[in-house]
Amino acid sequence: MGAGGRKGTAPAPRGPRDQTLGEISLDTAAVIATGIGEFDNVLGGGAMPGSTVLVGGEPGIGKSTLLLQIAGRMARRGIPTLYVSGEESAGQIKHRAQRLGVPSDLHILTETELSNILSAADAMSPKPRALIIDSIQTTYDPQWQSPPGTVSQVRECASAISDWAQAHNAVAFLIGHVTKEGFIAGPKVLEHLVDTVLQFEGDRRQ
Repeated sequence: MGAGGRKGTAPAPRGPRDQTLGEISLDTAAVIATGIGEFDNVLGGGAMPGSTVLVGGEPGIGKSTLLLQIAGRMARRGIPTLYVSGEESAGQIKHRAQRLGVPSDLHILTETELSNILSAADAMSPKPRALIIDSIQTTYDPQWQSPPGTVSQVRECASAISDWAQAHNAVAFLIGHVTKEGFIAGPKVLEHLVDTVLQFEGDRRQ
């Protein structure tokens, strides 16, 4: 009776592999310019793909107007952009967009439920390189039994949107309202979930 054959060594499980700096392609790390020079300068030349930028400020200071302008500039340069609003109707957005000269081919979504927002972004072809959420306080996930704007809703929704941006090599802009005390509503923990925090301040008398 012949000797039995030796069993082969099982292949090692495949997992994440490290890479050297020389192996990293600069094409995937190139910043996405918004088209507004001062805003890009603050971001170091533009927004980094895979990053999340929180734009905070008091209601009425101009956050939505600025981000709509940015969305229009990027769309005009061929950067797929989705502007999501839970604050205004589609008609209100169009009226303001026409006044600002935003191109008519910009993708607009009026939605507050997180899963619907991410599904719409996944359905866009090509997928968005820039996802703008106005505002993170109006966005909610039904699985969390709390109203929009609460600590758990803001934290979980911001985290999910940030994860989506990283997975799709896109940049996410989150608009966050500031309370009377001067804090971005929906806790300081939100600032630790994003890559960049920009806060706009103004004087009602000027």
